[in-house]
Amino acid sequence: MQQPYQPQQSQQRSDTSKRARMLISCPDRPGIVAAVSHFLHEHGANIVQSDQYTMDPEGGMFFIRFEFDLNDMERELPILQEDFTRVADRFEMKWHTFRASRKKRIAIFVSKEDHCLLELLWQWQAGDLDAEIAMVVSNHNDMRGLVEGFGIPFHHIPVTPDTKPEAERKQMELVADKIDLIVLARYMQIIPQKFIEQFPNRIINIHHSFLPAFVGGKPYHQAYQRGVKIIGATAHYVTEELDGGPIIDQDVQRVTHRDNVDNLKRIGRTIERVVLARAVKWHIEDRILVHQNKTVVFN
Repeated sequence: MQQPYQPQQSQQRSDTSKRARMLISCPDRPGIVAAVSHFLHEHGANIVQSDQYTMDPEGGMFFIRFEFDLNDMERELPILQEDFTRVADRFEMKWHTFRASRKKRIAIFVSKEDHCLLELLWQWQAGDLDAEIAMVVSNHNDMRGLVEGFGIPFHHIPVTPDTKPEAERKQMELVADKIDLIVLARYMQIIPQKFIEQFPNRIINIHHSFLPAFVGGKPYHQAYQRGVKIIGATAHYVTEELDGGPIIDQDVQRVTHRDNVDNLKRIGRTIERVVLARAVKWHIEDRILVHQNKTVVFN
């Protein structure tokens, strides 16, 4: 009997038990970096990495990401979080802290195409996707053997026009309060509003075109009809607007007039799998800040 795959943790992966991350966005003004750095130092934190970006330096927004080590994380981090509210209020900050050792729980939604799902499973198996894939949910049963071979629970919930409300209820029961991130790995169904409200900026979709071009269905057919010379893929957060959410990552490849629709799909599958996996990795490593309908990605 074949044994389920187990993710292999890289021997080079550093100890994350003392590591935390802080993401901050606020109106730009002098003294932000100094104030946060001084605060972390006073609370015994050792900053190991920081990245910052100013959007429109003249009265714009400021974004920064810190990684820091903190001894006795269980006791000290709650104290640090409580005390930091004074700094945050002073600078009108939106901020979050994350423990690097807490693996985010992911639910992957998929239909019939397996290339994006496989890329995520392979990266997870190799230890390059530092998360827990808690489940795979599909409106088709095609992927069951593949997913269960990795030792991951598989849930088949058929979706038809008549059963869609009931299917959505079952899906919500599976993920509500149990999942940190939903990944749509070529899941060919519209996500209902209640999911978007439950998981704001925590649903990542892969769209098989270079948005904002060719929104909606059959983008490769649209691209072929338009005679484009590049095709691409876009990973974005899901919002109410179809394929209109904040873009996380994109990539492209050149094509020619000799490429038919099937060629465009074949080329596009490679782009899709890479772009989606990269976006998921950045999210679980707390590298993304969302402002309005844009992202700042500290990659």
